[in-house]
Amino acid sequence: MLVGKRMTKEPVTTTPDEYLAGVMAKMEQGGFRHMPVVQGGKLLGIVTDRDARQHIGFLEKTKVNAAMTENAVTVTPQATLEEAAQLLLKRKIGSVPVVQEGKLVGIITSSDILKAFLEVMGVEEEGTARIDVMLAGDEQDLTTASETISAEGGEILSVGTYREKWGADPICYLRVREGDPEKIAEALKKRGYTILGVHV
Repeated sequence: MLVGKRMTKEPVTTTPDEYLAGVMAKMEQGGFRHMPVVQGGKLLGIVTDRDARQHIGFLEKTKVNAAMTENAVTVTPQATLEEAAQLLLKRKIGSVPVVQEGKLVGIITSSDILKAFLEVMGVEEEGTARIDVMLAGDEQDLTTASETISAEGGEILSVGTYREKWGADPICYLRVREGDPEKIAEALKKRGYTILGVHV
């Protein structure tokens, strides 16, 4: 999934000469915590509610240019959400401006990425359950698991795998809907799968 599909387009912006009191009012009204700083169509930096709170008591007298982070790291709309997430984690920041050909076109936040992740995993869908299984051996593959789930009236919405350590058998988490999760888990167990958990 690309940043351009999940970013907030045309975000509320500020200028270096605006006072922090006005910035805080906009953030409170809009329900956001990060605001790109632009001038003449050029991105100069970013200011956050945390930056502004450093000047509590002087918000009416302090301008954005005294609190903002200059030369903010950016991404393009073509960047993947994984790349944006790695950037947020590495830099320990909550958002990153999205720039195309030198022009600000949006902003992507950690909340945007988390929401996208939950949607991809099918967590937002009502009536779903997550079944965690261990994949061990050639006969225990996703095709067999999918056939078993379908036979029990279930449907796989999303799949993810990981290993707790290098060389270990992969653990697979299946987001399913329809069918009885407990019966599906029991059917998988009869096919030789190790069930690690059923989360409804």
